Amino acid sequence: MSRLSFIDTHAHLDDAAFVEDYLDVLERSCQRGVKRIVLPGVTAQGWERLWQLAEQQKMLYAAPGLHPVYLAQHRPEHLSQLKEFVERQRDHPKLCALGEIGLDYWIPHADRPAQQQLLEAQLKIASEIQLPVLLHVRRAHAPMIATLKRYRLQRGGIVHAFSGSLEEAKEYQKLGFLLGLGGAGTWPQAQRMQRVLKQLPLEALVLETDAPDLAPVSHPNQRNSPEYLPDIAQNLAKQRGISLANLAEAAYQNSCRIFGWH
Repeated sequence: MSRLSFIDTHAHLDDAAFVEDYLDVLERSCQRGVKRIVLPGVTAQGWERLWQLAEQQKMLYAAPGLHPVYLAQHRPEHLSQLKEFVERQRDHPKLCALGEIGLDYWIPHADRPAQQQLLEAQLKIASEIQLPVLLHVRRAHAPMIATLKRYRLQRGGIVHAFSGSLEEAKEYQKLGFLLGLGGAGTWPQAQRMQRVLKQLPLEALVLETDAPDLAPVSHPNQRNSPEYLPDIAQNLAKQRGISLANLAEAAYQNSCRIFGWH
């Protein structure tokens, strides 16, 4: 398995769960064939830490953004700071996307208008800087798709932890978006997700862990980690009825294409 190459398109290695051993995690991930890891940002306070990690480690890349779940922590000036940050680094090879941004209607008493405003402001930045975006979408695929149809991002992006319908998947594809698959789809109870997976074209898929969250069935009740990405891929390939090599190669090429990596 180590001869195969993988890209983790979504891992929060700046999380406190990795403070003690993140270098060991990177080494083990590398040994298992993980070549690159994308670190999404969630608050303005975390962007500098993301950037430091990305600059220090060859395999890490940064995607600063303002996450809808942390709406209460965001301030209006954070949007101008985000724009300044990505404009300053726009030609730097370590800046790969804007994210994690999106809509989360699963949150109790979600402020939907405020989430929508935050999303659109960041889509505008991504459009101006010509960056792909990493989308967080929970129980909000219809408004997200409608929003993306208005903005028509030139470089598209990735729908992180995709769990929508086949019809929604097709809509995202038309808009230039790939679908991120991770540990959630490996569990037996994820039957709907697995039915959709079997029907998705390989050119629409990328792999992710969302570490430290959403551990796969092979590592229950554990901190998720990029080193588990090959196990996630193995499970998804088996569900799909294809070889691990086929899935790994397709996901790797798709990831490189969306992030502009050669």
